[in-house]
Amino acid sequence: KDDRSRFWGLYKRVAEEYDDEFLERYNGDMDIVLIFSGLFSAVSTTFIVAMESTLSPDPDDTTHALLTQLVQIGLGNFTAAGSTPASPASSWSPSKLNIRIQSIAYASLSFSLLAAFGAVLGKQW
Repeated sequence: KDDRSRFWGLYKRVAEEYDDEFLERYNGDMDIVLIFSGLFSAVSTTFIVAMESTLSPDPDDTTHALLTQLVQIGLGNFTAAGSTPASPASSWSPSKLNIRIQSIAYASLSFSLLAAFGAVLGKQW
C-alpha cells in the first residue's frame, strides 16, 4: 500500500509539472494569435474601407450629367437635354474584379476575427 501511495504521489507531481508547462506554452501561443489576428483585422479593415468606394457609382458623374442637362435646358436646347433626367448611375455596375477582391477581403476579415474569437475562448477555458 505504501508503494501505491508513492506511485500516485509521484504521478501527481509529474502530471502537474507537465500540465503547467503545457498551459504556459499554449497560453503564450494564444497571446501571439490574438496579437496577430488583431493587427491583421485592423489592416484588412483599412483596405476594405479604402476599396468600398469602388462598389458604388461616382456621385460626381451624376452631378456632372445633371448640370450638363440644366445648361442645355438653360440655353434652350431641349432636344440635347432630353426628356428624362440624366442618370449615369442607373447603367453603372461594379466590375467583377472589384466584387471578387471585396469578397476575399471580407472573408479574410471574417476568418481573422474567428481566429481571435477562438483564442479568447481558449484563454478563458
